[in-house]
Amino acid sequence: MRDSFNGLVKKFGLPRIIIVSFFLILVAAAFGFQMNMAQFLGDILRRWGMFGILALAMVPAVQCGIGLNFGISMGIVGGLLGGLIVVEMNLAQNPALVAIHPLFAMWVAVLLAIVIGVVLATGIGYLYGQLLNRVKGSEMTVTTYVGFSIIAFMNMMWMMLPFKNGELIWPNAGKGLRNTISLASSFSEVMNNTLSFTIAGVKIPTGLLLFFFFMCFLVWVFMRSKTGIAMSAAGANPMFAKASGINVNKMRLVGTTLSTVLAAVGILVYAQGYGFMQLYNGPMMLGFTSVAAVLIGGATPKRAGIVHVLVGTFLFQGILTLGLPVVNHIIPESNLSEVMRMIISNGIIIYAMSQTKGGSGRE
Repeated sequence: MRDSFNGLVKKFGLPRIIIVSFFLILVAAAFGFQMNMAQFLGDILRRWGMFGILALAMVPAVQCGIGLNFGISMGIVGGLLGGLIVVEMNLAQNPALVAIHPLFAMWVAVLLAIVIGVVLATGIGYLYGQLLNRVKGSEMTVTTYVGFSIIAFMNMMWMMLPFKNGELIWPNAGKGLRNTISLASSFSEVMNNTLSFTIAGVKIPTGLLLFFFFMCFLVWVFMRSKTGIAMSAAGANPMFAKASGINVNKMRLVGTTLSTVLAAVGILVYAQGYGFMQLYNGPMMLGFTSVAAVLIGGATPKRAGIVHVLVGTFLFQGILTLGLPVVNHIIPESNLSEVMRMIISNGIIIYAMSQTKGGSGRE
């Protein structure tokens, strides 16, 4: 039995076993306290779909060889700019679009925001990839620095950009963007509510989950295309890939750009799910939570796949969803849930920095 346990630990990694066990304990505790599990499950599904694409952005970054991309803030900025432009245009309130159907107008708004965000993120990602090609061996340090730096730089830019819509700017100053931008009049929860239904008290955000699965499918198809296979080969063994005629720098550039683009899409899906966008320091830690999610799912700094994203994001968001009410039920007025969240996410990241074991083969 001891050998079996050691084999299990070696295959999956002790931190992941602990996290899965902790999640199951939270579920059991929630049942024991007779909490509303239908509501919690619906919330977990909503968070899963909202956050999943941000975690998905890690897959091409890891597979191309740059490692865990803490710098997805670069793409997040592009996505936020796309959302701001659409809110400025007031597209969701366009009479011609609303006349067709209000939901149609909201979908046009969110899809246009995604298109604008993707275009901006493509340019940003290309420049970002060029930088990472010049710092090989120090990518994680550089991505972390770049991720924080872009947030600091945009803190200044948010006060200077020439937006005029009253929903965007501070009302008294007449300029400078608000910290929190409401999406109530644009595309708030449009994906969540599309084709949604309730079963056994659990609200299923069908449109949101379908969009998340569709993005996973696109990445899965790409990773099995000729370019995707070459990119994975370049990331796994650059010397062998170069000897096989693969342009390693080009493949790294493709992976970095794709990761940045997925982050732009992800932040807009994330924002519409909550009904608002947060600027300034709001997106600062999203890179770290995205890294933690895929690592919980079984990824390593050298290997990541769709299954890691699906499993890791579900576990991570499940723990965040159940942790607060369970701990508050045990210790009223406590702040232990936030402490646990920090321990889990940062602890897993530290584990990944020190080891490359603890994962199964490619799915």
